[in-house]
Order: sequence, then C-alpha cells, then structure tokens
Amino acid sequence: MPATRRDFIKQSSLLAAGFFLPIDDFFKKKPVGVQLYTLRNDIGKDPKGTLAKVAQLGYKQVETFGYGNRKWFGLTAAELKSVLKDNGLTSPSGHTFPGSFFLKDGWQDQWKVAVEDSKALGQDYITIPWLEEAYRNSADNYKKIAEGLNKAGEMAHQGGIKLAYHNHDFEFATVDGQTGFDILTKNTDKKLVQFELDLYWAVKAGLDPVKLFREHSGRIVMWHVKDMDKTDKKFFTEVGNGSIDFKTIFANAKTSGMKYFFVEQDVCPGSPFVSIEKSINYLNNNIL
Repeated sequence: MPATRRDFIKQSSLLAAGFFLPIDDFFKKKPVGVQLYTLRNDIGKDPKGTLAKVAQLGYKQVETFGYGNRKWFGLTAAELKSVLKDNGLTSPSGHTFPGSFFLKDGWQDQWKVAVEDSKALGQDYITIPWLEEAYRNSADNYKKIAEGLNKAGEMAHQGGIKLAYHNHDFEFATVDGQTGFDILTKNTDKKLVQFELDLYWAVKAGLDPVKLFREHSGRIVMWHVKDMDKTDKKFFTEVGNGSIDFKTIFANAKTSGMKYFFVEQDVCPGSPFVSIEKSINYLNNNIL
C-alpha cells in the first residue's frame, strides 16, 4: 500500500475516533429521565412511593405533568422538591398548559404564577404538552398559539426559566398548505421558544428525527425517548424493543441541541415500573 494512502487511512481512523469520543463524553453528563405520565396511575395515589421506585430503578430526573392549583400530585413546589431531593432526583422540565391556553384572553396572570412555581421546583423548562383536537384544523390557531408562545417565552425568560413545545404526530399534518410544526417553528423566536421532540410521534408521522435535528439545529433541546413496536399497529413499546433507530438518533444529539431526555411509554402491557426498567436498562447497556 502506498505511504500516502496508508497515511490517509490512519488519519481518517483518528478523525473517526475523535468524532465518537466527544459523543461519549457528552452522554456522561446526561442523566436518564422519565416522564411521570407513564406512571400516572401510581403517582396520583402515592407520589412519594412512586418517586422512590423511580430512583431505585436508576433514573435521576423526572418530567412532571398534571400541574394545577399551584400543585403537582397534591404537593406544592417546595414539598415536591423536597421529595425529589430525598431520592436524588431533579425535575428539569414540566408539562403544564395545553396549546389552547394561548387562544384565550387573560392567560398572562396564570402563566406568570406557573413560571414562578416551575422555577421554585428547580425546572429549567416549562413545556406545552398538547393541543386539543378541536384547535388543530386551523393555520390561524397555530399562528395565534405561536404568538402566545413568543409572549410566554419572554415571560419565562424574565422568570429565569425557558419555554418548550412538545409535539405529537398531528403537528406534522398539513393545515391550509403547511404543517402546524412549520408554523410554530417559523413564527416563534428561536431564543424564546424551544422544542421537545417526541421521537415516537415524529417517526409515526413519517419524519426522520435526525433530519429534523438538522433543520432546527440547536432548537430541539429535549426528547421523549419512546419506541414503536414492529406490528402493523405501530404501538408503544419499551425502548429497544421496537423499530426506532436510537443509536443513530443519539449519535446526532449535539446537532439537536439536546439537553435532557425522558423515557416515556403512554401504554404499558403490565406494570409501568417493569416497562421503564426495561427501557433504562437498554439505554444504559446499548446507548449510554
């Protein structure tokens, strides 16, 4: 083999090694989180016991849901933060109000209080989790929501946290010639509105998550790590048990701008604790 070709191959190998090392280092700093909606039938009855079990399985972070009357699962921000701390957990994000919240008058006061509570809990992001079906068929609704997100993002920034929007598959459907996701991304300020990509719903809608990372580089700051089974139904399943290529997705985390990720499984075949244990074991053994 000519020396020049041999040197080229050697240099290429070194470059390849250099490419993968930072990704390994990157994930050493990323604890595995879980979206507590997966455990919704348990945490409402026994929040302290449920969070203790989550920690015992190796999770370090949780994403909340069900905020109302300044409480989560019957606990104030101070009370929940104390329970989290006792179990070595933190909560960097919380699902709060639906998208229709921004289509109603006078939402600002309620939003300000929610930002204060989210900050008190120690969250970095206050996240919009859902848009009800009645509001999805109008591009004008998406534009009004985008306008609200910009205002809410500014208020969140003033309150010391950030705003994110979480997708399902319907945001990728065409509405009046464009998708809801495109309307939201194009009509919101990149500095004020980030996104939490639900990998399952993006794939189910026919999208490539890595392509979305490239199109919105640095803006998809959180993920829901959720797998799709290999049946025609394409139903929810434990991470690593389905068809989604998580190795490729995680290899492109820096392009995404991912700061946090949360295992989620909307429906489990048995105990959700068994399902989230299988998911974290797969991630630890094969991805992280």
